[in-house]
Amino acid sequence: MSATTDTGAAKPATFLGHPRGLFFLFSTELWERYAYYGMIALLTLYMVNYLFQPGHVEHVLGYSQIKHFVETWIAHRELSTQAFASQVYGIYGFLVYFAPLLGGIVADQYLGQRKAVLVGAVLLAAGYFMMSVESLFFFSIPMVFLGNGLFKPNISTQVGNLYTHGDPRHDRAFSIFYVGINIGGVLGPLICGTLGEEVAWSYGFIAAGVGIAGGAAIYLYGLRHLPQDALTRKRADNTVHEPFTGREWQRVGAILLLSLLNAFFWGVWYLQFNIMNLWADKNTERHIALFDFTVPTTWFQTINGIFIFALTPLITTLWARQAARGREPNSAAKMGIGGILLGLSFLFMLAAVASLDASGKTNMLWLVVFYAIYTAGELYFSPIGLALVTKVSPRRIVSMMMGFWLLSYAVGNFFAGELGSYWESMSMSSFFILSAIIPIVAGIVVLLLSRRLRPIIE
Repeated sequence: MSATTDTGAAKPATFLGHPRGLFFLFSTELWERYAYYGMIALLTLYMVNYLFQPGHVEHVLGYSQIKHFVETWIAHRELSTQAFASQVYGIYGFLVYFAPLLGGIVADQYLGQRKAVLVGAVLLAAGYFMMSVESLFFFSIPMVFLGNGLFKPNISTQVGNLYTHGDPRHDRAFSIFYVGINIGGVLGPLICGTLGEEVAWSYGFIAAGVGIAGGAAIYLYGLRHLPQDALTRKRADNTVHEPFTGREWQRVGAILLLSLLNAFFWGVWYLQFNIMNLWADKNTERHIALFDFTVPTTWFQTINGIFIFALTPLITTLWARQAARGREPNSAAKMGIGGILLGLSFLFMLAAVASLDASGKTNMLWLVVFYAIYTAGELYFSPIGLALVTKVSPRRIVSMMMGFWLLSYAVGNFFAGELGSYWESMSMSSFFILSAIIPIVAGIVVLLLSRRLRPIIE
């Protein structure tokens, strides 16, 4: 039977009922996230257990100067190896997610979203390959944050470009896109993490570079299925935009306000790759006697992604049932609930601390339950925020607004590094209580604001 309409026109090819371009954006993001999560699963362990240890740290170009700068101007105290590694992690994360603000502006005004993604992918691949060389570690960081700055805001906004305003598939498209992110989030720690931990650290970073290169190839192949970005349309139509309306300014203000509160969520969420990675390494009994097998530390980074797959259908079904009764929370309210759930996951870790044995270790099931609660909070928060920015932002500055949104990730990363640097100087219980209070308070504030924001963002 011919795939045509009654008028003889061919039906557009689709992917799960969505434009086929979503498949290529989904696949590109999958491999970029594979590379990022594979690298980040290794980063703190690599610094603490290898790179910053005697016999290796002497070969790292710029180490003494950068450590002196961080101790003098950021930490204001002498830092242990773990504390310095935590600060580097935080500064690195800040730069990686600060750059999308600049990358969004560059795409909106000069390169366009397509070229920005491709240039960003090249820089990311170069940065990950450089990270595999001990001496170039600090030189690889600028390559990665510049690459992410061009790549990250412009891949997400192209998902929104596939749909016209009011298309009911818009939010569901971001849920599908988010699955791609988390497939990469599972594969990265499994492949890059295992290679780095069990074979050689450099192999893990090389595998990350290969992943982003593969993602760029998929993106190039799928370009014909993607819509023109805003800059290309503007140049083709010679469009002169009118000033923003009052309604548009309200929407910009709502995104900026939520971005500010967003930072408190990510400031604790990013402890996953920092302190929770060290907890898995040092305080979790990873040996399974029945199989005489020791679980690699980086494998614990896959639990979050696995729970994304397990919990997404449950949570979306809950929302559908709430919607049928007219009780589904609005986007801001969902984000507030997400912050509270994230805080509860860290309160749960108090029970894990109480269960530590004489060797300072506890059963790995504590970490599994922690990630179940933690991931539920993320599902109420992260994909909702991404969809919100592309839905609410004025079209001609959507990449820049995505950059502002990702700036909250930057602040969160920096805060996670600063907070994590006190892991050794605080009691574990005090650390987890503090980590819980921050997103719970932020979540309550967002919940209180959600009713006022609903007419603006819905």
